[in-house]
Amino acid sequence: MATGLYNFSKKSGEVPSAANMRFGIVVATWNSNVTERLLEGAIAGLVKAGCHESNISVKYVPGTVELTLGAQFFAEYTDVDAVIVLGCVIQGDTRHFDFVCQSVTQGVTQLMISWNMPIAFGVLTTDNLEQAMDRAGGKLGNKGEEAAATAIQMVALQNEMDLASEANGVRRDNTPATPTPSRDGGNNKVN
Repeated sequence: MATGLYNFSKKSGEVPSAANMRFGIVVATWNSNVTERLLEGAIAGLVKAGCHESNISVKYVPGTVELTLGAQFFAEYTDVDAVIVLGCVIQGDTRHFDFVCQSVTQGVTQLMISWNMPIAFGVLTTDNLEQAMDRAGGKLGNKGEEAAATAIQMVALQNEMDLASEANGVRRDNTPATPTPSRDGGNNKVN
C-alpha cells in the first residue's frame, strides 16, 4: 500500500510493551544518509515501546542484498527475539534495482519461515532520493520506526501463540509438551 495512504505506526493501534524483548538491527551502509535515519527511527520506536537500549544490537552490512545474511547471523548466533532489516534501494537506469529488491524481499521471507523468527522489513524501494528522505523521517514518517513497531507486534504475537500452545499441551514444533510413554514402560536405557 502506498505510504501516502497508510502510515502503519499511526494506524496499527497501540504497540505492545517491548520491555522484555531483544532485537537485532541490520543496516545497509549503501545510501547511509537514508539508512542512518531509518536506524534512528527504529531505535526510537523500540525505546518508546519500553525496550532497554542494552537489548538492541546493531550490525552493518555493505548493501541491501546482504541484509538477509546479516539477519540470519542474528538468528544463528544470538538470542534476539526479532530482527529488523533497514536498507534503501533507489531506482537507477538499469534493472539492477529490480534484482536487488527481489533478492532481499524473497531472502527475508524465506529466512522468517526457516528460522521461525520475526524479521521486520524496513527496506525503502524508491524512485529517487527525495522519496527516500520523505520516508526516513520526512513528511511521510519514518519507516524504520514502523519496522520496529512491526517487529514488536510480531514478537508479541509469537509469545501469545507460544503461551496458548503450551496451555494446550503442544510445543511450537507440534510435539506434545509432555513426553509420551515408551512402549517398554520406560525401561529403555541408552548405553
